[in-house]
Amino acid sequence: MDAHAPPAAPARPLLVTADSHLLDELLRLAAAADVEVTVAHAVAHARRDWGRAPLVVVGADLAPALARLEPERHPNVVVAEASAGVDHAGEGGAGAAAGGTDRLWPSALRIGAREVLALPEAETRLVDLLAEAADGGPGSAAVVAVIGGRGGAGASLVAVALALAGRRHGTRTLLVDADPLGGGLDLLLGHEHAEGARWAEFLARRGRMSHHALHGALPSVRGLTLLTWAPGPAADVPVDAMRAVLASAARGSGLVVVDLPRALGAPAEEALRRSTVALLVLPTDVHAVIAASRLVPAVREHAADVRLVVRGGRGRLAPDTVAATLDLPVAGELTDEPGLARLLDRGDVPADRPGSPLAAFGTAFVAQLGAVSGAHR
Repeated sequence: MDAHAPPAAPARPLLVTADSHLLDELLRLAAAADVEVTVAHAVAHARRDWGRAPLVVVGADLAPALARLEPERHPNVVVAEASAGVDHAGEGGAGAAAGGTDRLWPSALRIGAREVLALPEAETRLVDLLAEAADGGPGSAAVVAVIGGRGGAGASLVAVALALAGRRHGTRTLLVDADPLGGGLDLLLGHEHAEGARWAEFLARRGRMSHHALHGALPSVRGLTLLTWAPGPAADVPVDAMRAVLASAARGSGLVVVDLPRALGAPAEEALRRSTVALLVLPTDVHAVIAASRLVPAVREHAADVRLVVRGGRGRLAPDTVAATLDLPVAGELTDEPGLARLLDRGDVPADRPGSPLAAFGTAFVAQLGAVSGAHR
């Protein structure tokens, strides 16, 4: 290989059509998926990129002509046509709007297509296919939701500890601050002025979003990607925005950690439903256990795996007693963090320090979770 040769351009989904109306529709859907595409306006032009494209979308206008060439088999081909009534005059496909999609199947089968998609009915499906192809497939990240059993339990500190542990394991990690009334995880990480987008830029999002675009837009802090809040009044996260962010994060990360508010609304419930495990953090005192007992049923309703992280100390309840009272397994026990208040006041991050109980818990839990085998894209 020539050491001075430029790097190969990243593979993009390939659109094969000479129909200007259909192409406009396909480009609009690609934009909705935040995906860059390659366009071939003729069958001959498609052959160059056919083999390396992660997805090929063949227009109904060119499907018959392409079928006659019998291209090599491709694992991810679909045929698409625009709504009826549009004149699909092209290279071998005049009048393609007549007769529904059934007439396209012979050509589709000859080029190895797995689906024939009629637009606009199949728009959502095609956006999903474009996004998954550009991202390398559906997501497989471990998603950890962290929530305080009572106010001031230290859930945000635990969330930060888990995210930093993911970074130490070499796992691509995204930390999501989903508590609009919290102090801000950027502040806990000592990087409140880090450059990048905040929640305000994502509140109107819905549907598929490229994980490359998500990670590229957000601040990179201490080796992990962070989604948090800008200073100012609080704003609710719409469920659609939470769903879009977490789905994108799961496709492009090995570990996603979500710091949730105690007041469970629809966005937090969405995060719990998408979680691999939910961690309830609480001190081992009577008042904390009573407060947690009011929250546990709601968390259990939406999360399949709920566990406790208990913060003990002298004169408090035994972790086994807390676990039995709440009927939840214990994921870990945290001793008091030496000099915690002083560290936070000067902007240090306790979980990034040698000997930190938070760091030790994060390292052990992430390894147990298996996040180290997640995506490293």
